[in-house]
Amino acid sequence: MPDAGGPEVIWRIGAFIAVFAIMAALESVSPKRRLTYRRLTRWRTNFGIVLLGSLAVRAMAMLPGLLGAAAVPLVAVSAAFLAADRDWGLLNTVALPAWLEIIVTLLVLDFAIWLQHVASHKIPMLWRLHRVHHADVEFDVTTAIRFHPIEIALSMLYKVLWVLVLGPSVLAVIIFEVILSSCALFNHANVALPLGLDRLLRTLIVTPDMHRVHHSTEQSEHDTNYGFNLSVWDRLFATYKAQPDAGHDRMTIGLKPYQNDAPTRFGWSLWLPFK
Repeated sequence: MPDAGGPEVIWRIGAFIAVFAIMAALESVSPKRRLTYRRLTRWRTNFGIVLLGSLAVRAMAMLPGLLGAAAVPLVAVSAAFLAADRDWGLLNTVALPAWLEIIVTLLVLDFAIWLQHVASHKIPMLWRLHRVHHADVEFDVTTAIRFHPIEIALSMLYKVLWVLVLGPSVLAVIIFEVILSSCALFNHANVALPLGLDRLLRTLIVTPDMHRVHHSTEQSEHDTNYGFNLSVWDRLFATYKAQPDAGHDRMTIGLKPYQNDAPTRFGWSLWLPFK
């Protein structure tokens, strides 16, 4: 099985850097909300968390057997290589045109991520991990990467399972991974989109205004808008909320017990699931 450390890693990292730079620049030029906490402190913590998560995944790659073979940075891509090599998965049992296989893969894996996000709010053990993401007291492009290392590892294993069962092509998985990270950066950005553009975009994809509702301190709001890429799943399963009740300027971001600078600190954020 080819190592997922080849050109696909460069594509994904390149797309991440490009989208991050664009959204960070737009946040500076046209912010939706005025930030209260120091940007440098928060960014240092949020990047530190994702870096530690990446190191944790690298450590998993040293494990023996299938788990170790799959747990590399582009874990879903590695699983796609494995599924193709062994003829595993549903899509390896049917002959679909390449374009249709890509569409099916994007839809199925996007739904899987939506389902995982719902579970991370509803299952107490998973919520303890996921609340590190929600504890961020601001909402900007770095919030998209603020996930506890344990949650990152579990998420990657979850995607591996879906890819092995589905059996999509390597190209389809690479496209999905690039779209997933790009959309996450986009819809967490603190940017002010024109209202007409926001209405148009959210008919298909999750916009910053749509996802910001999900980061409200009000449980009735952060239990809505679970989507990362497509907005259709929240509409289909009645978890869609168009706007926060208090409005985007007056709504409070984060979790109610932690409305202070504690979530901006690296050590505090890592220890939060165990409090």
